[in-house]
Amino acid sequence: MKDSLTELLYLEVPTPDLDAVRRWLQHQFQPAVGNTTATPDGFLITAETVARSGSSGNLGDDFLDAPVLSGFVWSVQRTTYLKVFRWGDRPFPGERTVLQQLTQALQVQFPQRYPAPPQVDLSHQSIFEALAPHYPQTVKYFQRIPNGEYDLNRVYWWEQRWRESVRNPQQPKQVVFAVEAVEDTGTQPAYDLIYIGGALGIIHAAVMARRGYRVLLIERLPFGRMNREWNISRAEFQSLIDLELFTPAEFEGVIAREYIDGFSKFFDANNPPQAKAPVLHTPTVLNVGIDAEKLLKICGDKLRAAGGEIWDETEFERVDVAPGGVTVYAKQLPTGTSRVATGRLLVDAMGTASPIAWQLNGDRTFDSVCPTVGAVVERGFEPGVWDARYGDVLFSHGDISRGRQLIWELFPGRGEELTFYLFHYHQVHPDNPGSLLEMYEDFFAILPEYRRCDLDKLTWRKATFGYIPGHFSGIKSDRRVAFDRLIAIGDAASLQSPLVFTGFGSLVRNLPRLTDLLDTALRHDLLQASHLEQIRAFQSNIAVTWLFSKGMMVPTGKWVAPQRVNAMLNTFFGILADEDPQVSDRFIKDRAGWVPFNRMALKAARTNPALLLWIWELAGPADLLRWVGSYLSFTLAALLSWLFQWLPGFARQIQPWLEPRYPSLWLWLLARSYALTYGMGQPPPPSGAAASASSAPPLSLKTPVEPRS
Repeated sequence: MKDSLTELLYLEVPTPDLDAVRRWLQHQFQPAVGNTTATPDGFLITAETVARSGSSGNLGDDFLDAPVLSGFVWSVQRTTYLKVFRWGDRPFPGERTVLQQLTQALQVQFPQRYPAPPQVDLSHQSIFEALAPHYPQTVKYFQRIPNGEYDLNRVYWWEQRWRESVRNPQQPKQVVFAVEAVEDTGTQPAYDLIYIGGALGIIHAAVMARRGYRVLLIERLPFGRMNREWNISRAEFQSLIDLELFTPAEFEGVIAREYIDGFSKFFDANNPPQAKAPVLHTPTVLNVGIDAEKLLKICGDKLRAAGGEIWDETEFERVDVAPGGVTVYAKQLPTGTSRVATGRLLVDAMGTASPIAWQLNGDRTFDSVCPTVGAVVERGFEPGVWDARYGDVLFSHGDISRGRQLIWELFPGRGEELTFYLFHYHQVHPDNPGSLLEMYEDFFAILPEYRRCDLDKLTWRKATFGYIPGHFSGIKSDRRVAFDRLIAIGDAASLQSPLVFTGFGSLVRNLPRLTDLLDTALRHDLLQASHLEQIRAFQSNIAVTWLFSKGMMVPTGKWVAPQRVNAMLNTFFGILADEDPQVSDRFIKDRAGWVPFNRMALKAARTNPALLLWIWELAGPADLLRWVGSYLSFTLAALLSWLFQWLPGFARQIQPWLEPRYPSLWLWLLARSYALTYGMGQPPPPSGAAASASSAPPLSLKTPVEPRS
């Protein structure tokens, strides 16, 4: 009698066509040993002796005693999974051979595919008509989103530009030109600072305008339009209040929702016991949902009030850099009119698609990226689908899907609004740059799997999308962020791994040091590349984390156990869940020091020894060796931070004497002082008001609701 069931094989078959996989298994796969019988969801493979007995009509005893291989398939996340079990107390004859044959045959029959968007001609058709045959779900629901046609054009444009940049990294389009003199533009005004990019750019631009600088901001979109929402904590936002960009009352006015708690949980049904984890609670991480468009409007109003200008719907084309300044050439999109501006310094805030970043760094522009899609839904979910007092910080509801570990985020907003993101960590590869359109097709197909809903009953407010880049920095100098009279900030600088905060969170946390350093450089006209390269948001304590994000990427063309990434995430987040809440809070907010990092890394290796082998498999020996260099750099930086912890205070004491006499030396010393504090995730503590505000819960704490339905 068969009284045991043993799992032998778990595979992903990277296709959403479940029926095609089932038909192939039942009618085309011929095992090297035994015979196949179709079942409703898969197949049985029986030994030939059992099959011969069955032909004589007497299946009973032979079938009950002989081992049988039972396989079945199912579909979730727009892909197909297969499991094979042994039904019996002893190995099936030729068991290993059959499993190897099945695995290899499936990989040949259903290979990894990385489809690219079609080339479209929008002079004869709309973006909806062009993409409907390829991305039907995406087109269907973008037609229901306000400004959906414009946004889908934007998604398509962004993906095409990203793909071209990835495929031709050695020949980036030249947009920065060194010239001998700034063009005489006659009546064109001169500016101290010209910002290209109006999302993160407007925050920095408004701060500098209020410091008395003449500022121009150039934005390709209508100003204030955002394709992402922002979340942060009160303690982190305090930076903008301390810089006097926002008053406490204005901050309260841009809060869309404040949460009691945020949850992180990864699918672990197929994980080994040591790679399962409880829900990680983070009540002070990303617990304040910001009305991004309202925040941008306030920043824009303050920039104009301080004498700054905004040229929106204007596309950057090129910049000429001369010893005396920069000349920026742009085009006003509605009219096609050329526009020219001159200034002392250009600030690149164009994000991941920045042609300036590509020109400066070539094939080392980005090491990784998170293709991210989502939407803001006004209403339409049934009661009980989600409690608006809680956020879903990180969550997966399945294993690897078509070479990607898909991860969700959910943040309630005003009223009944819910903001969703779907993303994955991705290794940049010319054959597989990462697709926003494929991700959107996934998003609309699997949102009902993640949160119970009928998509046709939802009221859509806007689409949210973008590429979030990561650069695996070992030391701060291995990526260029500056040229003479040109500097990059935000995602265009891309100094960190996307494992940790990028974009809005990183900029806000580092805004005090970036502002102080840039103000110093401008006041003393220290605008050569050698000076500007010191003005960066590099943090040694998080540069070392790039190996973790590397371990969450499935290399292009490689087959990985479907549960592998979830198992790694659960190992690490399970350790965080066992730590004091302040430890996880500091780690997720980029503030973990050398001792906590090492303690948690050792604990992870002890808890799940297979973790090291998994990382080796995904990262490879070259990247592991490179990471050792990053770790040694981090260790040295931690030692210097401890030895020279007196330096920032001493620097401020000698500033009145040193700065006027040796301004370049002062800038160097100031940058090193910040590297010892901000660079190690240890900025000065927040003001008393901020500290008390961040420690006080926004609502009365109750027993958390069950985060999963």
